[in-house]
Amino acid sequence: MYRRAVCPRVTDRVEDGLRIARLLSSELVAREDGPLAALELDDVRDADALDPGEFGAFAYGVAVDGDRLADVYVHDDRARVEFRRGVEAVPGAAAGEAGLRARPKAVEPPRALVFVGDGAAVKRALDVVAAALAAAEDGGAADAGD
Repeated sequence: MYRRAVCPRVTDRVEDGLRIARLLSSELVAREDGPLAALELDDVRDADALDPGEFGAFAYGVAVDGDRLADVYVHDDRARVEFRRGVEAVPGAAAGEAGLRARPKAVEPPRALVFVGDGAAVKRALDVVAAALAAAEDGGAADAGD
């Protein structure tokens, strides 16, 4: 007689902003090939000293060849990626298959925000980072090039 194996369902979701930001940083620096291999973390803050507060706390920057591509902020329940370069590619990449919430930030030069609400969204956020990186390398007009 065939018996079905009982598998426990995974019900725990990573919904802590600090843990989400840590997962994202691990995925970013673990790449050894492909377009994301050139990325590095910059200006990394001590995680124990972060206080998200109402507007989030800066956790680290994401750079390529010394140029800042994005900043990552920690909130109580999510991480926020604020893109400085490749901004024009972010809304389409986030809203497409990634299914992440994104919006422009009304500053000069323009920026784009992507919200990573749980640990499962980290892999999808990498697709948005890759799209922004490709657009930045193509020299998009909306780059914030600080």
